[in-house]
Amino acid sequence: MWPFAIALVCLLVWSTVRRFTLRQPKTSPKPPSSQWKKGPDRQPGTWTPSTYTRPPAEPYPDWSLQDTKPLPYRPHKWGPKYPITMGLRAMPMDDWVELDNRYPYFHDERTTRIREMGTTVSQTAPEGLAGAHELLDELREYLPQRYPSLFRKTAEGIENVLTGDAFNTVERPLKQDPMQIAGSLVQEDVCILVERTDGQYYLAGGAVCTRGVWCLEERLGMPLSQIHIEYGKVPHFREKLEKGVMNLFRRIQPENPVQRNTWYVIGEDAINREGFTVGAGEKNMSEDNFFYKTERQTLRRLPLSGAVVFTFRTYTVPITDMVHEPYAPGRLASAIRSWDPEMAKYKGRETFDKLLDFLDEKHNEQVDDGLDMSKEDEVHRYPY
Repeated sequence: MWPFAIALVCLLVWSTVRRFTLRQPKTSPKPPSSQWKKGPDRQPGTWTPSTYTRPPAEPYPDWSLQDTKPLPYRPHKWGPKYPITMGLRAMPMDDWVELDNRYPYFHDERTTRIREMGTTVSQTAPEGLAGAHELLDELREYLPQRYPSLFRKTAEGIENVLTGDAFNTVERPLKQDPMQIAGSLVQEDVCILVERTDGQYYLAGGAVCTRGVWCLEERLGMPLSQIHIEYGKVPHFREKLEKGVMNLFRRIQPENPVQRNTWYVIGEDAINREGFTVGAGEKNMSEDNFFYKTERQTLRRLPLSGAVVFTFRTYTVPITDMVHEPYAPGRLASAIRSWDPEMAKYKGRETFDKLLDFLDEKHNEQVDDGLDMSKEDEVHRYPY
């Protein structure tokens, strides 16, 4: 009798655990390792123009202003340990700028904010002008190659076929701030960073027009370390990331651009709020008020000026939509639980209790409906 009773109890426990506990795959998807070539030794603040020329970009396959959807980035990883790394990957040069069927909305939003807010969202410091001019030269060549149905290269600069806007990018001085022109062309936020003789890279210009991100005017002229530690208060930056970031910026070469993805969970009110916000703001909020926010970031060195171009594109999706994707809710709940106390405070973990219950419920529903946890690698590849 006792062996039967023990077996029955074990069966009930197993059944309960199966239904209500998160199951994780045996292995987590790993991003490909990033590589960049170390350049020749040079004194800080100096740069010898490179002979590198970017190869012509191939047209984006089957790109359509109506049908090309935003890429579904989902870079959160299974716990139990949250990776405190830069998470860099090599970036194919053709993939530098991402445009999709949300372009008309973003174009209207960005040009309106540049017109109404001016230097608050877009400007160039004197030390960033050479890099900003070179950036425009790069965009003038790249955008018509990659998106020929949307842009046309002209003798004086570049034309937006959708809006009819034409920009003279070759005259000097330009009639408009170069970073304001750049910000009017793409969906990404774009920044220029330059190295000074102290070896630090300083924010020397940008077009940061997306709502819910940081204010360019407040950070202009700051070095990277100050931006991340004093202003951004990024957890673990000084002890785990600062040295790697500084080495990357010093070593990155024009022919070896890199990219990375970050993610947050935010409340609905943070989407349109001015300034960078993470977390939901209020405890016990309904899952309907939560959004998954991810950034795709790129870094590339401009060959002539030596300035570094930093772009970041923000993607936002309702959590209630994302939980229908296979594996997504379970992986997100596990990733949130993997934060250490400092990261949890930074990302607003104290507001996520009801959200975690919701994610657990949706994950277990997927498994009960037959989701095979051993096959996630066949469906999901980082950072999607």
